[in-house]
Amino acid sequence: MKKQVIIGMLLIIVAMFHYAALRKGEASETSKPRVQLALLLDTSNSMDGLVEQAKSQLWRIVNQFATATGANGQKPQVEVALFHYGTPTLGAETGYIRRLLPLTTDLDKVSEELFALKTNGGEEYCGAVIQAAVNQLQWNHGKNDYRAIFIAGNEPFTQGNVDFHGSCKAAISAGIIVNTIFCGANSEGMSTHWKEGADLADGAYFSIDHNQKVVTIATPFDKELAELGGKLNKTYVAYGTNGKAGQMNQLAQDANAIKINSSVAISRAVTKASSNYVNDAWDLVDAVNAKKIDLAKAKDEDLPAELRNKSEKERQAYVDEKKKEREEVQKKIGELNRKRDAHIAAEQNKAPAGAAANTLDTAIINAIRSQATRANFQFKE
Repeated sequence: MKKQVIIGMLLIIVAMFHYAALRKGEASETSKPRVQLALLLDTSNSMDGLVEQAKSQLWRIVNQFATATGANGQKPQVEVALFHYGTPTLGAETGYIRRLLPLTTDLDKVSEELFALKTNGGEEYCGAVIQAAVNQLQWNHGKNDYRAIFIAGNEPFTQGNVDFHGSCKAAISAGIIVNTIFCGANSEGMSTHWKEGADLADGAYFSIDHNQKVVTIATPFDKELAELGGKLNKTYVAYGTNGKAGQMNQLAQDANAIKINSSVAISRAVTKASSNYVNDAWDLVDAVNAKKIDLAKAKDEDLPAELRNKSEKERQAYVDEKKKEREEVQKKIGELNRKRDAHIAAEQNKAPAGAAANTLDTAIINAIRSQATRANFQFKE
């Protein structure tokens, strides 16, 4: 026990030095606020339902920031990281932990990794995976940022040789909230220290039914929204070495969403219509907008065929036209989605009391809404 206390204190000290170092380069109050979310998912044998919920609910979670603004009135940059833990093939030497993605704005990549997840075995070390998330990710520390870890699983929070007390205290010392989501009965989550973990890091504790199927509500706007989501793809212009792969993955994640149900596909279309969906690593329109490529200096071999041997003026006109088309489709999606949300809210109000979903997305969204508001984010209803 004494050894665990010493380790915990060392973790806190390391985190405080890490935090102080990062604050030297802290963003100014006028910089773009960041939302940094790390998802830590238990992939042991009993967690198939949790993984399925994560696949289907990613877009709804991200969409909470589609119309949000930070303290300075700017739209935030949303970054998501992904870890999984509790699978024996990950190896005892890792603590049965793997970082699948660092903090990234590439939401198609997040979806791709979620759909590739498989469940197996079960040694779930919560303290160790929280420690890994704190230490391995490039957390920003701007004054306008919201930083949070969401860990979900169903085994005691005390498992493993890394004391969760130290990990959670180290997280909040670095300005990172830890939210805990127990997959099972509320009383069991309480008795196995999941709530204690959240309390230590200013987070929220939830218990969910990870096997619950979410009931979708059809609306008169669904068909057109789905069609508009497809039209958006035609405004993307693949360029460079990542172009073709990025464009193919965009289509693959569209297909993954549709395979779950039309509601998930529509949520994805709404994400694609927001500033949260950024593809400047392979899309010429986003890259020009982010000033990551100079059309005057771009090599022909890095550009699509229709832009080769063209003047800078012709290239810019082509990109501007695609950008205009995209913005028009995005605007239509936003307008229709507001009507769709109103329709769904009206239908949900007719449901009997206690019929609300008790799933991963409801837990994460409830935490986000409360915590990000405290961090001076504003959400438009």
